[in-house]
Amino acid sequence: MSMSPVDGAALAEIESGGAAGAAAGGSRERRIVGRSPGQLAWLRLRRDRTALVSGAMLVLFVLVALAAPLIELVYGIGPRDQFQSKLDGFGMPLGYAGGVSGDHFFGLEPGLGRDIFIRLVHGLRTSLFIAFAAAVLTAVIGVVLGTLAGYLGGWLDAVVNWITDLTLALPFLVIALALMPTLTLRFYGQRDAVPPAFGVGVLIAIFAVFGWTSTARLVRGQVIALREREFVEAALASGAGLGHMLFRQLLPNTWAPILVSFSLAVPQFITSEAALSFIGVGLTEETPSFGRMIYQSLDYLQTDPAFVFFPGVMIFALVFAFNLFGDALRDALDPKSSR
Repeated sequence: MSMSPVDGAALAEIESGGAAGAAAGGSRERRIVGRSPGQLAWLRLRRDRTALVSGAMLVLFVLVALAAPLIELVYGIGPRDQFQSKLDGFGMPLGYAGGVSGDHFFGLEPGLGRDIFIRLVHGLRTSLFIAFAAAVLTAVIGVVLGTLAGYLGGWLDAVVNWITDLTLALPFLVIALALMPTLTLRFYGQRDAVPPAFGVGVLIAIFAVFGWTSTARLVRGQVIALREREFVEAALASGAGLGHMLFRQLLPNTWAPILVSFSLAVPQFITSEAALSFIGVGLTEETPSFGRMIYQSLDYLQTDPAFVFFPGVMIFALVFAFNLFGDALRDALDPKSSR
């Protein structure tokens, strides 16, 4: 059948409109893509400027801590090297701002003449290692005990709750002050040199013993809320064992609060390590530590304020970045968050 030019133009317009509508519909279908909770949390983190800035700072701190031996090699100065020739007769660094120069970026320590910059680099390495190791141990202990207590209940739940209450009632600082000298005398005596690894290991053990309670209670509450859900009953009806229920059904649904708890526990352990080192518990003099440096700088607050300024700013920036990132991570993992 013949077609007029007007009818042909109308048909072409209809076909082109239909093709365009189909293409638009296809593009809409391509844009509607399901995302997992992890992908949604990652998208929220990427849109959060606070998370990006604090995360970049944390990555920088971790890289500096990991590259401490390389930085020492390039810098040409070790954390125990002393420069007595650059001190005056009163033991104060020569020059301005505590001896800051091209050879010593943050100056020198009064009295011993050790380089502050390289000691801060190794102190960062020490603090992050202790904090991360303690956070991992506390997370493992808390997750295991909290999951078992929440899922099995009964006498096991009562025992875990009793141990948790007992641990929370113990005075952390008093026990740390009493335990560290006791263990040192038990294994090394008064005259033997205490290796730095011993103090680091004891601090990690003390943090692990006292730090698992919050994670255990958090996971226990999450598991109690999940064990009555339909997917748990379906897994039980299909004959799933205890290991499958714990590691395949319950734990994957509690990873968000566990991750937030871990991110907030690390800065707590950093400040606790600095506080214990400040009062002379845990680390020896040979081990670089923020707390030890701040304690040694108290006698030079008026004569050499740069000595306390650099370690104080370093520990403040480190803890502040962890807390900001932990808060941003908690908002990103919250399904009700508007970010």
